[in-house]
Amino acid sequence: MAEKIKNPRPGFTPEQWVKLRKYSQIFFIIIFLVFFIWSRREFYLNPTADSGIIGKLINLPLKLDPLVMIAQVLASRALLTGSLLSLITIILTLLFGRVWCGWFCPVGTLLEWFPIRSWKKKEPKIPEWLRGIKYILLLVILFASVLSNLSLLFLDPITIFYRTLTTAIWPALDKIVTAIELSLYKISFLQPAISGFDSIIRPTVFPPYPATYRFGALFFGFFLGLFALNILAPRFWCRYLCPLGGLLGFLGKYSLVQCEISEGCTICGNCFASCPTGAIQTRELVYCDPGECTMCMACAADCPGGAIQYPAKIAEVIRQPYDIERKKALISLGTAAIGVGLLESNFLYGRVSPQLLRPPGVVNEEFLSKCIRCGECSTVCPTNAIQLAVPEAGIGGFWTPILVPRIGYCDYSCHACGQVCPVEAIPPLSLEEKRQKVVGKAVIDQDRCLPWAEDQQCIVCEEMCPIPDKAIRLEAIQAVNSEGEEITLLRPEVIRNKCTGCGICENKCPVSGEAAIVILSHGRRHQNSHSLEHEATPGQ
Repeated sequence: MAEKIKNPRPGFTPEQWVKLRKYSQIFFIIIFLVFFIWSRREFYLNPTADSGIIGKLINLPLKLDPLVMIAQVLASRALLTGSLLSLITIILTLLFGRVWCGWFCPVGTLLEWFPIRSWKKKEPKIPEWLRGIKYILLLVILFASVLSNLSLLFLDPITIFYRTLTTAIWPALDKIVTAIELSLYKISFLQPAISGFDSIIRPTVFPPYPATYRFGALFFGFFLGLFALNILAPRFWCRYLCPLGGLLGFLGKYSLVQCEISEGCTICGNCFASCPTGAIQTRELVYCDPGECTMCMACAADCPGGAIQYPAKIAEVIRQPYDIERKKALISLGTAAIGVGLLESNFLYGRVSPQLLRPPGVVNEEFLSKCIRCGECSTVCPTNAIQLAVPEAGIGGFWTPILVPRIGYCDYSCHACGQVCPVEAIPPLSLEEKRQKVVGKAVIDQDRCLPWAEDQQCIVCEEMCPIPDKAIRLEAIQAVNSEGEEITLLRPEVIRNKCTGCGICENKCPVSGEAAIVILSHGRRHQNSHSLEHEATPGQ
């Protein structure tokens, strides 16, 4: 092999650029984790305060995502000030190509760090036309957004990263750390150190109490699927499927700085092997497709003849068969129109649960055209009440936030979810405004309630109700207990026009399994509740 020609130009060598990119990837992975941990810490420590600048900074990574912000603006017909931050990423792309994908994106970085394909001896041949899938997905998302549907934004890599951290990775780490602490705490001389360590990490890193998320295996399995695709090709997701990569790839074709291979290329093949996205191709000559290049500069570092440069100039756009063109646009438009139409007709929407509860202040008619499925609200919920919907909200509401009171309740002194939502799908209400918003209504099932069904004393729901003048009242009756003694029994009744549906009564209900008092949406009544949900009258 020919000796590598040294770079005669001043400035960084290709090898130094490659090292700098690796440092950048490590740095931004840490930054994403810092924002994630910071969001939890701030609202666990002070859930009653208005977030101000903190709330705006916490969701900064999502606001830098141009796909999320463009789709949300198209769907909601509203331009938020924070959405303009995505212009930073767009400008960077027009100047330097897909640097977001190669230098900043946490999902792309992790896929590059764990190249499963390198473990295989034989590499499958992937047809190049598959690269067009990411452009089709991009167009379907944008066309559906125009029709006020954001269902496919769950495919955005930044939302994938946040959802997986929230629902799977962080809870698993929390449980592992908790298990280790409990094991070591049995050793008496370690107890002070373990207690001190736990006071440091909670709530700074982990929540005060271990969080529980439903379907965590599903979210983690989806994330692992992205890595499994590396068996077929390095960064398969980035090459063929990522819709954000499609948007940045389209813009990257018109970037000022591009990878350029000079006529001095000897076609040694080093660059083909080193390019993680297969951007270097050949027709009559070897060339680099700027729409696929992530500006990793590995090709330049491996080029023995120094034939690969990155000049700043307006280059000719080389069209590729997998690029966006009329046929793909028409297919995408038709797919989006049919899909949204089926969802609107409820043919694919599925049955919506009567216990579908949204966070405070959410307007259901507008919510699905605003929510970007990022899971940020679930991340900061101190009681773990906000979960991500799987069957409850139908296909159109897949992975949108819902309240599950049996897991956690909407804290009367917290409004964190509205403070961190990057697109205001959950309104940024003040604490007093949030306390007035009705999420649902409590309903008592008298066939399960201990005072009603078994004549046992229980007033937990009334004791826990945070409403100052109580949304649950106790009615005294005379009853006979199991020992034949006559007792005064207090039976709970819901004052419906006072109840906001916070769910603490359902969460704290001591009945095992389904609670005897549940929160239903839209004022629905439990089949066994009869007429016990009491309407307040003057003086009550």
